[in-house]
Amino acid sequence: MTNKSVAIVTGANRGLGLETSRQLARLGHHVLMTSRNEVDGQAAQQMLLNEGLDVSYHPLDVRSEASVLAVVQHFRQHHKRLQILVNNAGIFPDPSPEDSESSVFNAEIENILNGFDTNTLGPLRLCQALIPLMDGEGCVVNVSSGMGQLSEMGGCCPSYRLSKTALNALTRIFSEELKQTQIKINSICPGWVRTDMGGKEATLSIPEGVEGIIWAATLADDGPSGGFFRFGKPIEW
Repeated sequence: MTNKSVAIVTGANRGLGLETSRQLARLGHHVLMTSRNEVDGQAAQQMLLNEGLDVSYHPLDVRSEASVLAVVQHFRQHHKRLQILVNNAGIFPDPSPEDSESSVFNAEIENILNGFDTNTLGPLRLCQALIPLMDGEGCVVNVSSGMGQLSEMGGCCPSYRLSKTALNALTRIFSEELKQTQIKINSICPGWVRTDMGGKEATLSIPEGVEGIIWAATLADDGPSGGFFRFGKPIEW
């Protein structure tokens, strides 16, 4: 059983989740990498092990309460206290923004429900199950998006937008109920990043997109909680 500071990262098999795992491990944390795709997840773990980093892997489907419980049981068997939770796993269930089918008038309710199940209820399940393992001290990062900002809400992509707006509300709810602890929870917009979801035309590299996530995952004791940030700077809800 490790005594090191432990971080759990969801959707760690690629993109932002993989790079977040890499950066947190480089900072000296043991990182428990999780993903729904077990083959890709184990390959990502091996990549970081080959870099000399202290990481482990466990499969996780954030849509499944049984899968979340299995991660909790695994954690209790191998670790003492959770320090960092990065809720990164997410999907973009809408057609491309350039596609007329991405209009709210054409939105399929099933897509909206799928977006909520992964992007909103997934983090809810993880927070409910894993925050108690923090023993009153740590950092939770909900990877959100500017597309969920009410202040700058545009058209198209309602499944993704609604799920991220709701995720931001979840951040606020948890932060209010955690006020008497040293646990900090924040929503982070990584910016437009060249991931499989962001596409090749995105303006930021993956390491650049991860900077804000790492900042929120490693806040000092007097750091903020219940906020929405991009690149470590507050943005409007």
